[in-house]
Amino acid sequence: MSDIATALGGARSQGSSSVSEAPMQGMITLRGNLADPALVAAVTGLTGAAMPSTRQITQGEGGSLGWMSPDELLILVPHQGVTDAVRDLSATLKDQHALVCNVSDARAVFTLSGPTAREVLAKLCPVDLAPGQFEAGELRRTRVAQVAAAFWVDAQGDFTLICFRSVAQYVFNLLTEAALPGGEVGVFA
Repeated sequence: MSDIATALGGARSQGSSSVSEAPMQGMITLRGNLADPALVAAVTGLTGAAMPSTRQITQGEGGSLGWMSPDELLILVPHQGVTDAVRDLSATLKDQHALVCNVSDARAVFTLSGPTAREVLAKLCPVDLAPGQFEAGELRRTRVAQVAAAFWVDAQGDFTLICFRSVAQYVFNLLTEAALPGGEVGVFA
């Protein structure tokens, strides 16, 4: 069996904001009827998080729930518990038209923090990231340059970004370049 490792071995860079590859994260894609009471009970029971509304992410003691589309959730749990979580959700939802899939090893996770984090991300994504337009608890599925990604911001102003593992180096390089000192535009100052 191979050792569990992140895509870039914990890569970090420091510029006007810091870019860091996060440790391994348990991630489950769940497709199904998000209004079904049994599905809602299963995912909220697993994570302790409230069911998110459109383009939101919620947090609980056992994990987070991110709204990805009208029939899709991203469920974040500790990496060491993802196999059990997939098994339990699959058993609970076995009589429903639902898909439960462990996507942990197919994704890379980055944290972007610092005073220019919002601006760094705004350079790369077609999302209005102005304060008041994109706040804590909001989640967006979008593009970072030309690759698919999703991100959200926490109450401290730190962004978490996920992308496919196959483009992790490219995304890390983009974020690092966009955070180089001296490249600040100051639009959110």
